[in-house]
Amino acid sequence: MSIATRKARARKAALARRKAAHEAAHEAGRARPAVDNLLALLATGPAGAIAGYMPIRTEIDPLPAMRELARRRTVAVPVVLGPGRPLAFHRWAPDMPMQVGAFGAMIPREAIAVTPRIVILPLVAFDRRGFRLGYGGGFYDRTLEGLRARGPVLAVGLAYGAQQVERLPVEPTDQPMDAVVTERGVLEFPRD
Repeated sequence: MSIATRKARARKAALARRKAAHEAAHEAGRARPAVDNLLALLATGPAGAIAGYMPIRTEIDPLPAMRELARRRTVAVPVVLGPGRPLAFHRWAPDMPMQVGAFGAMIPREAIAVTPRIVILPLVAFDRRGFRLGYGGGFYDRTLEGLRARGPVLAVGLAYGAQQVERLPVEPTDQPMDAVVTERGVLEFPRD
């Protein structure tokens, strides 16, 4: 079976798990602990701009953390430039004018480019090695590769604990994360 087929099967199962976790978290009011854990991790993280994301579908909403971070740091959100290209990041602030971008994610109306040193990543699933499964476009993998070629970047996934799997199918182009933050705590993946 091809790796593309294995990833597609893993993605389908993971999306169902994420949807169930999302619904359960919102019914019980349990989405906030992941945001609090993210803020605690970033309080001691590297200096520089932080890229969050505008949530779509059943992704954990990072906006409460982004609002808090924007009080003292530059915050940006990703902008899809086209298939096969890395993401751009544009400066974001609470209550700024936004417009609909690719895949229905909101993006700033005014495009002020930012190069983040910390990237908060949405994901479909993650494994114990720090690899993530996204929607299949490879946007974050290309982006992290380019950012890491220019200097250190902290890649932090934001997910529900239910999104963790034992092992994801991985390709040579897949970029590992440095940590994943869930409602249960922080999982770090040290690199040699």
